[in-house]
Amino acid sequence: MPDILPNPAAAAPPSPVLQVESLTLAFGGVRALSGVGFEVAPGSITAVIGPNGAGKTSLFNTISGFYRPGAGRVLFEGRDITTLPAPQRARLGLARSFQNIALFRGMTVLDNIKLGRHAHLRSNVFDALLYLGRARREEAELRREVEERIIDFLEIDHIRHAPVSALPYGLQKRVEMARALAMQPRVLMLDEPVAGMNREETEDMARFILDVRDEWGVTVLMVEHDMGMVMDLSDHVVVLNFGQVIAQGAPAAVQADPEVIRAYLGAGDVAALRDRLRGAATTAAQA
Repeated sequence: MPDILPNPAAAAPPSPVLQVESLTLAFGGVRALSGVGFEVAPGSITAVIGPNGAGKTSLFNTISGFYRPGAGRVLFEGRDITTLPAPQRARLGLARSFQNIALFRGMTVLDNIKLGRHAHLRSNVFDALLYLGRARREEAELRREVEERIIDFLEIDHIRHAPVSALPYGLQKRVEMARALAMQPRVLMLDEPVAGMNREETEDMARFILDVRDEWGVTVLMVEHDMGMVMDLSDHVVVLNFGQVIAQGAPAAVQADPEVIRAYLGAGDVAALRDRLRGAATTAAQA
C-alpha cells in the first residue's frame, strides 16, 4: 500500500489577519516603540501587556492610524496599511475603543452607537440633507441592526435612549464597545476595556469579549492591565517594556518568563511576582 503523503496546504496555519513588522515610533528624542513585531491570528484574542509607559497605547495608535511610524509596517489581511489614514482603516474592518472614554456625552446611547457605522454609509450629503430614499433606507437598516443585534447582545436595551452623561462608568465602557461593533469590524481593538471596573463589571465585559470572538467571529486585540483577565481570555500575549517586545507566546509561558517578571517587579523578588501572576490566573479560572 503506498504511503499517503500529508497535504501541505491542509497543514498550513491560517494567514495572520494583522501583522506588525519592526514598528518604530519616536517623539523628538523619546523612542516610544523600537522594532515592535508580532502577528494576530484570525479568530484569536491577543493581549498586549506591559508596565506603565511601556508603549502599549502608542502601539495601538500606530496600528489604528492615529500615529505614523518612523519605520516598519502594519499589514491587515495581507495589505500594507501603514500609510492609510484612520478612517480608511476603519472601513477595511479595523475598529477600536479608547483608554479614556471617547463618547459624545450629550447624545443618547443609541445615537452614539449609530455613529460607529458612518464610515460604511453610502448616501451622500444631498441625500442626507433632504432625507431622500437612500438615506432613509440606510437609517432604518442601521437602527434595526443596532437595536436588534448590538444593543441586545450587550444587554443595554434599558438605557438605549439615555444620555451617555447619565450613565455609570462601566456602562459607558460597554457603550463604547457597542459603537466599535457598529463599525462591523474584522479586528476589534480594545484599549483597557475593564480599567476602573468593579469585579462584576469586569466579569460581564470578559463574557462579552469571549462572545464577540466565539459568536461573531471577530478577532480581538486588547491592551489590558488586569492580569487575571489576560491569562484567562487570551490565546496569545505580547509583552512590551520600554517600547520593545520582551516576550510573546501562550499565557502560561509568558507569565513564567523571568524577563516579564523583572519588567513588572524590577530586579527584586521574581518568585513573588510569578506566584502573584499564577494566582491571578487561578482566581480568574475559578470565577
